[in-house]
Amino acid sequence: MSDMSFKQAKELVERMEFSELSLRKATKNLEKTSKNFEQSNDYFHKTLQKQEDVLNMLPKADKKISLLYLALAVNIGFILGLLVGKFIF
Repeated sequence: MSDMSFKQAKELVERMEFSELSLRKATKNLEKTSKNFEQSNDYFHKTLQKQEDVLNMLPKADKKISLLYLALAVNIGFILGLLVGKFIF
């Protein structure tokens, strides 16, 4: 090191400063990325919970739709029965 000139030492210090700045920036980016990843995990967890809720509601909705179809068929049958009864009898 004693044979290093002032100019070389100055360049070395500048490189070290640039390296330090790069490391700080990389650390900040890593922190932002990990924070975004945690937020994404929370979002996906909520999404999966909603999907699970929808899957739990499907059998109930299918049963309700089946009952509505049955009620519709009964009403149509009643109307057809009235029309047939009026024109035949």
